Amino acid sequence: MTLQISQRRKEYLKTAQTLLRTAKTMTDQAIAAQLKALADDYERRAEKASLDDAAKALARSGASAECE
Repeated sequence: MTLQISQRRKEYLKTAQTLLRTAKTMTDQAIAAQLKALADDYERRAEKASLDDAAKALARSGASAECE
């Protein structure tokens, strides 16, 4: 389960980094600002995905402990 949590978070963060890198090369500041805002959104998604996956894993482990 740890692999799935880190993989989802890793993909969101990778996308955020790509957007930030692209924003730095933009000459149009309005577009650069939009890309930075989108990168911030992907960083929030990464955090939420990590928390959601951890909660699901905890719920599953609790359910399997009850079965034993």
